Amino acid sequence: MSSPILVTGAAGFIGYHVSERLLGLGHQVVGVDSFTPYYDIALKEARFGRLTSRNGFVAERIDLSDPEVTRDLFGRHRFERVIHLAAQPGVRFVDPQPYASSNLMGFMNMLEACRHAEIQHLVYASSSSVYGANRKLPFSEHDVTEHPISLYAATKKANEMMAHSYASLFGLPCTGLRFFTVYGPWGRPDMAVYKFTHAIAQGREIEVANAGKVWRDFTYVDDIVEGIVRLVEKAPAGDPDWNAEHPDPATSAAPHRVYNIGNDSPEEVNHLISLIENALGKQATRADVPLPPGDVLETRADVTDLRRDVGFAPSTSLEDGVKHFVDWYKDYHAC
Repeated sequence: MSSPILVTGAAGFIGYHVSERLLGLGHQVVGVDSFTPYYDIALKEARFGRLTSRNGFVAERIDLSDPEVTRDLFGRHRFERVIHLAAQPGVRFVDPQPYASSNLMGFMNMLEACRHAEIQHLVYASSSSVYGANRKLPFSEHDVTEHPISLYAATKKANEMMAHSYASLFGLPCTGLRFFTVYGPWGRPDMAVYKFTHAIAQGREIEVANAGKVWRDFTYVDDIVEGIVRLVEKAPAGDPDWNAEHPDPATSAAPHRVYNIGNDSPEEVNHLISLIENALGKQATRADVPLPPGDVLETRADVTDLRRDVGFAPSTSLEDGVKHFVDWYKDYHAC
């Protein structure tokens, strides 16, 4: 039997879907989650419950910010591939401590455990937020990303640099994935698609930043999962043509790569709201608010490298994705 694949953040939105997909492909999966209360724990428990009922899934309720616990996890399981999705999410600044604990200490513990276990490939979640104040569109992995405008983005940029250092020092193959505004069934309640849908369904007012004149590269979760599953089988090698005097941020002499996973088709938030209204058969009550600190007006992913290296790029339309999400929402909330 092949070694199990470790998926961290398995009770989270993307981690749940990745675990489901790997199980469906016949893999053994060890799913880890610490069930932090960033949003409704009941939703995390519902996702995790669906996974624990599946053959081939081993559940681990542990906190990866504890180095001893993380070492013990790797001692009890013989992993060859790791998909690290556990993190404190959210670009809006509230409390810095969970970001430091989960995104920095937790990631360091993961790198150390992978190094000592001689993992064949570590795939980890980064974020489109690392592009920060960049004005060039679409966002490319070959762009410099030195101006994050949220603490979350800063921790994700730090993760990329930490992974690169471990790839350089120890030859640990690492791939970072910059996700662009992921949505879909079993999504996070704090994200726009879920938040707007829930408020409109309940007849509550929605807050719309910049009068809805905000563009996001909304990416359906199944497309994200497809990219992850393809990339986990493709451990990077160092680039022999890498030039230290004129370095390309997307390449390295070390076995470390970074990819965008986005739809490459930004949609205005006003259009998103209209699609949700149509799917629910209800009109939104809106309140216009300023663009919050840490947010940007537009995101768009350049997925040239992803398409070239794994023969895939996200393509699910917002119309189809919103319909799938609202259908799930109605079923989950029995409305």
